[in-house]
Amino acid sequence: MIVMQPVLEIYVPDGFDLWPVAEVEPFDFLPLGGELSPDEVGTAVARIAGCHDIDPDGDRPPRPAAPLDAFLHGLLTFDSLFAAGGLRVTDTSTGVAFLPGCCDGLEDWRDWHRFADGGKLLGFGHEPMSPVAERFGDTVRLTVDSEQSASPVIELPTAELRNLLTGVERDLGDFLTLAADWASRQLPGRSAPVTAALARALDLPAPGPSPQGQYSSRRS
Repeated sequence: MIVMQPVLEIYVPDGFDLWPVAEVEPFDFLPLGGELSPDEVGTAVARIAGCHDIDPDGDRPPRPAAPLDAFLHGLLTFDSLFAAGGLRVTDTSTGVAFLPGCCDGLEDWRDWHRFADGGKLLGFGHEPMSPVAERFGDTVRLTVDSEQSASPVIELPTAELRNLLTGVERDLGDFLTLAADWASRQLPGRSAPVTAALARALDLPAPGPSPQGQYSSRRS
């Protein structure tokens, strides 16, 4: 069985205290979807915001003094947003995992659609790990590390890839709905711009208002 998941490469600085976050291994991958706990959503939001926690330059407005607004400043002011990670593909029958590369990001996940619709090659990184997706007719071959002649590979039909991408979009949409509800609770007064920025970072439309009690049937 082939499983495809949108994943975020996680790193939250020690001592982060702007909102609750989950305990995770640094630089591990967190799958995004609708089953995350509130603290896991907080971890994901912290990571995406942290990707843009850079002092302003050029025409960007100055960083605010308040710690929360200073941390969110890049997320809310950068024109182009980045979310460290990508799509992880796992063949559960062999244990082979095709992981995002160093040049990958969740903001580019729709490149997989363009690849499925007629692309021949899609690269995600370079040394020391160079994952590559290639098409051979109606077959997609995912090479874990194209720099190795004996690299593990995953092969699947192009039609199956399209079905998997439908699931990826659903997972990302479910996560964004959770994040919107999380932001309304944790970041009152800032939830709308933060949710809109997260949607841009994931190349999704911003969700509509979510019902209260979004987490009532999920892990706490």
